[in-house]
Parts: sequence; structure tokens; C-alpha cells
Amino acid sequence: MDQDSRHAGNVLLIRGAVLWLLAALVLAWCMVGMNLGMSPLKLVFQGKITRLLQAHLDFLLMSALLFGFYAAKVPLPWHVRWAMVVGAFTNSSLFLLQAVFPVLDAPVPAEGLLPAAFRLFLMMSITVTSYGFGRGAVIILLSTFNKNSFGLESSGRASGFREMSNEGQEAILEKQLPIRSGNSNFS
Repeated sequence: MDQDSRHAGNVLLIRGAVLWLLAALVLAWCMVGMNLGMSPLKLVFQGKITRLLQAHLDFLLMSALLFGFYAAKVPLPWHVRWAMVVGAFTNSSLFLLQAVFPVLDAPVPAEGLLPAAFRLFLMMSITVTSYGFGRGAVIILLSTFNKNSFGLESSGRASGFREMSNEGQEAILEKQLPIRSGNSNFS
């Protein structure tokens, strides 16, 4: 599908956000069914219902994060977008796996192939999610600055404050630095 400027190249983020929002809605209905005593759901979700609630909430939070990054309209590299979307799913699915397999939610880490695979999946998920959202946050933060934010012209010389009249400098300083009265407690 052709991406246009409306998406800033981040159409993957909106698709992921919508999918994980739908997953949260499905989990909400699963919790309703569990509370109504539907036995097929109790066979699927044998762990704590609080883990199902955590999965539901995490899918909602991750969807909100993806919607927010999409709304920023800052172009992100493909590997950052994919890390965000994959990490949003894997992070949320950790709670879902604990709701389905109670052995993964034991206070003392259980032995065996499934718990070991879960711990590996957990570490990979945290790493991918941290990279995607962390790198995305840094890219968006840096996009808020431009070369003129620091008073540099294209020639590289300082401009702005030093070239202003004394009245202009005083007006800026009065706005940015509160004038201390003589009876200030901070003297």
C-alpha cells in the first residue's frame, strides 16, 4: 500500500494500535465471560483473572502509546516502528501467557522448558519494547529542536540575544527570570 504524507511513513503504528486495541476489547469480553461463569473460558484462562486484567490494560496502554507516536507525525525509521509494534504486542502478551499457563506465574521460578522459554521471551520483549519506544522518544524529542533553537544562524555565528537592544534584553529577562523582592526568603 502506498504511504502518503498524512502518515509521515508511520502507517504501521496506526495499524498496530488498532489491532492491539481490538485485542484489549476481546480480553474485556473474556473477563465478562469469566465473571459470568462461562466454563470454556475458565478452561482457557486457568491462571489468575488479575493477569487477564493486566493483559487487557497493557494492550490499552500500548495502543495509546502507539496512537500518540503516530499522532506526532514525526517520520521514524522502519526498525523503530517495527520494534514499537512488536514490543507492544509481546509486552502485553506476557500477562496473557501467565493467565493461560499458571505455572509461569509461580512466586518461585518454575523449572522446565516452558518457564525457561517464557523467561527468554520476557527478556527479548523488554529489550525490543525499550529499544522501539526509547529510540522513538529520542527521535521525536530531537525533532522539536532546530538549528535556530540555540541561537545559531546558518553561518554558525551566535545571533539573537546579543544583537538586541538593552530594552529588548531586559524585557526577555523579566519574562524568564522572576524579579526578587527585598523581603524574599531565598536571599
